[in-house]
Amino acid sequence: MAAGPHHSVHRPVRIAVVGERATSDENRASARAIGAEIGRRGGVLVCGAMGGVMEAAAEGCAAEHGLVVGIVPTADAADANPFVAIPVVTGMGEGRNVIIARTAEAMIAVGGSYGTLSEIALALRAGVPVVGLATWRFEAPAQGSDSVVRASSASEAVDRAWSLALERRSGTI
Repeated sequence: MAAGPHHSVHRPVRIAVVGERATSDENRASARAIGAEIGRRGGVLVCGAMGGVMEAAAEGCAAEHGLVVGIVPTADAADANPFVAIPVVTGMGEGRNVIIARTAEAMIAVGGSYGTLSEIALALRAGVPVVGLATWRFEAPAQGSDSVVRASSASEAVDRAWSLALERRSGTI
């Protein structure tokens, strides 16, 4: 039976995990732990589908039988890392960052290059809360404070992002 106007599909919480491809062992371990916790909780991990932080998070999530959606920057699904269950092929290069940011209900940034910085900015612009673990610090001239919620561990990052995603879903933020 198809879902009609009186039936709705359960949508798991969607958490994006973003970070650089060339990353440290510490950030890779944090990303793997973050992905694993998202998988344990039954969430969907959204990532940029490539290596480094993205691959480590996807590996952690897949190890816990979680669902990994990878927003692939190239025009070939085969370019996605091996832990991506659902490759969304864009052929958009870094333009795919908009899709990552808007698909997520919350974002966790681990470490970061300029691509990560763009993902953080796109998420904040779209009203998607961002939790940072060893990532960029910045402030908008008019705000005077960093808009990224800080976490000091992988488990704290997931706890904060999950809560923020649920708050956003319920319309309280």
